[in-house]
Amino acid sequence: MTGLRGEAAIVGIAELPAERRPAGPARFTLDQYALLAKMAIEDAGVDPGRVNGLLTHGVAESAMFAPATLCEYLGMPLDYGERVDLGGATSAAMIWRAAAAVELGVCEAALAVVPGSASLPQPATRAPAAPNWYGASSNNYGSPQAEFEIPYGNVGQNAPYAQIAQRYAAQFGYDPEAVAKIAVDQRTNACAHPGAVFHGTPITAQDVLASPMIADPIHMLETVMRVHGGAGVLIANAEIARRGRHRPVWINGFGEHIAFKTPTYAEDLLRTPIARAADKAFAMAGLSRSDVDVASIYDCYTITVLMTLEDAGFCAKGQGMSWITDRDLTWRGDFPLNTAGGQLSFGQAGMAGGMHHVVDGARQVMGRAGGAQVPGCDTAFVTGNGGIMSEQVALLMKGD
Repeated sequence: MTGLRGEAAIVGIAELPAERRPAGPARFTLDQYALLAKMAIEDAGVDPGRVNGLLTHGVAESAMFAPATLCEYLGMPLDYGERVDLGGATSAAMIWRAAAAVELGVCEAALAVVPGSASLPQPATRAPAAPNWYGASSNNYGSPQAEFEIPYGNVGQNAPYAQIAQRYAAQFGYDPEAVAKIAVDQRTNACAHPGAVFHGTPITAQDVLASPMIADPIHMLETVMRVHGGAGVLIANAEIARRGRHRPVWINGFGEHIAFKTPTYAEDLLRTPIARAADKAFAMAGLSRSDVDVASIYDCYTITVLMTLEDAGFCAKGQGMSWITDRDLTWRGDFPLNTAGGQLSFGQAGMAGGMHHVVDGARQVMGRAGGAQVPGCDTAFVTGNGGIMSEQVALLMKGD
């Protein structure tokens, strides 16, 4: 199978602590990019002059020409610049694109940085922008959502993910305590990670099930916690990686599959794009599911984790709840999952929520996870999920 040769590696990581409220005045996204880029480059110990690639989701202060805007602002001439737009799958998608560009020799090292703080400075003389209540849907004239979904109230994320959970329950049954265990084990991981917003606050399954119902059967503690923060990584070629400050995290395999945008157009809500993406990633890397030492799975809701574990091939379809019940998903368990707490308990810093999973996997393979380090961690499986389980990316990252 054609694909990556495993000759590009993550050599530096950067992640701001999760904060319910930003410390100090709000930063422009340009300033957030600058801070995270500096952190990632300094973490890697790489000469900034060798960084000539950059991937971005966008810049709030400039609606167009995002890579050029950042090139100019950072004082960083680029041989490769790209804007990636796959929702929560954006960060994982950035990683394989950067690895491919590095392997092709387009650039020596590339930054994949995602600011996460939503509160931006606002001029006192200008009214703030109107909030977007439509979630992944577009209310622009002519959009499919504007015509067929928004008039019926099928908007946002909570209700569509609850629809998936309800459909799952109808076909396979639903054990609320088993699904709650995902949130409980991830909270245990957050309690071992000082940067997590819920560090030091353990929960039980009873706490999860007693929390307010957001959209049946999804409870409040089964949904992401929005925070301020940001994350990024530096990907470099083999020559730079082998001279780096940390153990290189080689990008060995990836898969990407986009099936639809909104659930209205999904062929089957219970069989998601991660199945094809994961199969491609494992085949490219020449690895099996049993080779995975740590899983860093996109977790906007607990049902997302359950569906991903099944569709990515770690357990049979419809058997995920019993599989989860029989395993310890904490960093010290038999299937370490989201070892820094994931977006459920570390926090979702906007678009940077997806990059949290990349950083978590890379940190474990580098052996830098501190009190939550998985012993002998060599292989990480990372996923990204955009929309309503509609655009998904799988990565396999490996140490020497």
